[in-house]
Amino acid sequence: MTDVFINYRTGDGERTAALIDQELSRRFGRDRIFRASKSVLPGQAYPNALLAGLRGSAVVLAVIGPDWTNFQARLRDPEDWVRREILEAFSREIPIVPVLDGRKTDRLNRADLPDDLAQLADLQSIPFGTHDTETGLKRLGDVVVDMVPGLRDLDRDAVSPVAPNSVANSVGDVSGTAVQSRDFTGDVGGTVIKGALGPVHTGGGDIYQNSSHVSGGRHFSGDGMTYFEGSNHGGVQHRFGESGRREDDNR
Repeated sequence: MTDVFINYRTGDGERTAALIDQELSRRFGRDRIFRASKSVLPGQAYPNALLAGLRGSAVVLAVIGPDWTNFQARLRDPEDWVRREILEAFSREIPIVPVLDGRKTDRLNRADLPDDLAQLADLQSIPFGTHDTETGLKRLGDVVVDMVPGLRDLDRDAVSPVAPNSVANSVGDVSGTAVQSRDFTGDVGGTVIKGALGPVHTGGGDIYQNSSHVSGGRHFSGDGMTYFEGSNHGGVQHRFGESGRREDDNR
């Protein structure tokens, strides 16, 4: 089943139809968008495939190019597929959105259309300018979301970016070794911590344990450090630019 059927005429709007198909397929899924040159497979009966795609859709996007109304003979031809698709959508009460392709394309006028297509001119249309296709495609996709309830929007399903100066857990539950950080400045050496039950501090700067500047608390400072609370089995090797200094508040 498709959700969006793209109606267009070859030679007048087909490039815009392909662009719309590409963007909507990316946003909603390839199988949700029907465009004849993509969706009718080799060996399929063309009329049956078109009608099945149309009848299973929730909205029709009718791409109207600058010469659309100049094809008067085709618009009156019962075998013309642009005409047949629009009339089929009317008969099944499938909503149609005219997409005006380019700045030179004006709103449709009833006087320029055959009587059975005249109501197409009464429908609210969407201008689609080629000078800002990104904005036009986003707007068109938002219109589709509003018109097709339950359509899965892959853009909205994407993970929201983390706000500046904040940290979020993106790894979930981990069994083994994991590294997660917000900012790194300079070189990052190898630090592996397993089974830590107490506080761990590594890098330059001071660390205060239990209390700050209080008798009995422990204060370490220097060029760099790693402090372990509890038992440590194994060796620890460091190399810093200058000799560090260790102080004890009780000395």
